[in-house]
Amino acid sequence: MPRQVIVNADDFGLSPNENAVIFAAFQAGVISSATAMATMPAFEAACAMARHPSLEGRVGLHFNLTYGRPLSQAILARRTFCDGYGVFDLSLPRHRLWLCREDRDAVREELQAQWQRCVDHGVRPSHIDSHQHVHNIWPIGEIVARFAAQQGVPIRLARNLGQNLSLPKRVFKGLLNWRLQGLAGATADYVCTPVDLRNDSAPTDGVLEIVAHPTQLGSDFGDAYLPTDESLSRVLERQLKGVPRVSYADLNKEFVRGATALD
Repeated sequence: MPRQVIVNADDFGLSPNENAVIFAAFQAGVISSATAMATMPAFEAACAMARHPSLEGRVGLHFNLTYGRPLSQAILARRTFCDGYGVFDLSLPRHRLWLCREDRDAVREELQAQWQRCVDHGVRPSHIDSHQHVHNIWPIGEIVARFAAQQGVPIRLARNLGQNLSLPKRVFKGLLNWRLQGLAGATADYVCTPVDLRNDSAPTDGVLEIVAHPTQLGSDFGDAYLPTDESLSRVLERQLKGVPRVSYADLNKEFVRGATALD
């Protein structure tokens, strides 16, 4: 069994429905972490919820480059990221290894703007991941990892567990994760979805992050990755019984203590 598990709900702030389900899943102890979308209509309501004792310090930034409108100006002129109407329209292959200076600067500016909007609404993000995993694109990942290091927070690694990962994908993700971890420092050791967890054995060591998108299932909770009638709570209990659920803030405290001990 892993030493600890982080069950992170993505898309906090996307809509009132996502907010309500994520808040309830926190209250029930099903999830232990979430990431908020600073560009979405229900973001301010999510920030108000994030100040509740069960959520405080456990909400990160879900960096977005694919949905809605950006918060910064320079990225509006970059056709790599936005269309002519000022809406995100990412046109970047997942295997892209390089961005021009103007694109890199625009990504940094937008990342800073989304981070700052969280801070301005009383939520200092506990960690950073991204909507539709855009930081798994190598040059974007480097920008996000460096920014996370500057802010002293962890970053999510690319998914590295699951039966559907081909050998080329495993090699690429292994190299990307080595790079992200080297730049950012604190991360979980393993990342998977609820389906990956259900279909395979849990890792035997380290810290595991479950990337969740909780749904209401009567008085219980499902997940967008699972069949509509399957319980996320039961999958977690069956596969990770007795494993403590923590947040990225807890992970970062351990990382800082370990680094201090080495000094």
